[in-house]
Amino acid sequence: MEILETVKGILMDSGLMQFFVPEGWKNAVMIAVACGLLVLAIHPKFRFEPLLLLPIAFGMLLANLPNTGIYHPNIWATPEVVEGVAQEFEYWSYDGSTFHILAGKVLQHGGLLDILYLGVKLGIYPPLIFLGVGAMTDFGPLIANPKSFLLGAAAQLGIFFAFLGALALGMTSQEAGSIGIIGGADGPTAIFVASKLSPNILGAIAVAAYSYMALVPIIQPPIMRLLTTQKERAVKMKQLRNVSKTEKIIFPVLVTIVVSLLLPDAAALVGMLMLGNLFKESGVVDRLGKTAQNELMNIVVIFLGLTVGATTNGATFLTDDTLKILAMGLCAFAIGTAGGVLFGKVMYVATKGKINPLIGAAGVSAVPMAARVAQKIGREENPDNYLLMHAMGPNVAGVIGSAVAAGVLLNILG
Repeated sequence: MEILETVKGILMDSGLMQFFVPEGWKNAVMIAVACGLLVLAIHPKFRFEPLLLLPIAFGMLLANLPNTGIYHPNIWATPEVVEGVAQEFEYWSYDGSTFHILAGKVLQHGGLLDILYLGVKLGIYPPLIFLGVGAMTDFGPLIANPKSFLLGAAAQLGIFFAFLGALALGMTSQEAGSIGIIGGADGPTAIFVASKLSPNILGAIAVAAYSYMALVPIIQPPIMRLLTTQKERAVKMKQLRNVSKTEKIIFPVLVTIVVSLLLPDAAALVGMLMLGNLFKESGVVDRLGKTAQNELMNIVVIFLGLTVGATTNGATFLTDDTLKILAMGLCAFAIGTAGGVLFGKVMYVATKGKINPLIGAAGVSAVPMAARVAQKIGREENPDNYLLMHAMGPNVAGVIGSAVAAGVLLNILG
């Protein structure tokens, strides 16, 4: 009998029994989803953004295994204010208008992923990702063809359409802003904005943003073909001029000053992006540049992926709102692509056929996948067409554009 009681006690204390409590099935569903995402990240037939999808999927798996104590969703649930009085909550303070997470309490009582999640909550990981991105980015095509800025701006159209659509569906303005930023096709930016405006839907935002980034080669081509003619797609653009080293050094400094003065809320993202690029272009800090784009970038991606995946706890993730977010995120991305292509058509007419409208689709911030898609579609119509470098201009402009859009949303809604 004692043995039976011992076995019974072990079973009752195990995570297995938690699947049989109300809503315990949601954790089981999310574990299955996590395993499916791992297949998409690892299997040779798919390999969708494995560097991000694999840690996100494993973070999802860890967060939905019951009784591990590795992540506590209740810590990150913002307390409510009833009749002007904030509920007492161990991990938050209230200054009369805003809640602030008590990092010391989290460090003392939180699990491993709770502690790592502070990097998301405090806005540390996304700017560090931008530092690495900047160290790997060549802004030469954008400098050589400044008109690319317009294409990058036009591709942010989906952000504001999705924002208005989310408001129409009854979302709060903060949630609508977080959903809209998915249209920029920039995962770190989406996480940065969502962590500031609506951390309660961060998991759904991150999954949508990274899913659509991975699906760029599937989502964009039908839109690009639908909105352009065969003649437009076959346009062969002239080779870009050579950009001097001086221009490449001045550019990140100038962009940082201008954007930070106009939109201080975008300074963290744009500043780190441009610092990484200055590491690359200055030629005097090769060690720092290589560290930013390799060791540091890899470490931050692991932490960011795990903690973002952990926010997809079944109880909070499997809701009607998640489906709405995924649907609106797809609309935002599609409209952003369409906006870039349509503005490319305007430039095609204005330049009397010298601009290939396909490069407008690269104005979303999925670097360099969107530029590669433009190259691929262009070569289908004209095998001698090499649009990659031309498309990289709008593509890197889209990185800056999404960060600027994030600053606008944070300034208005934060």
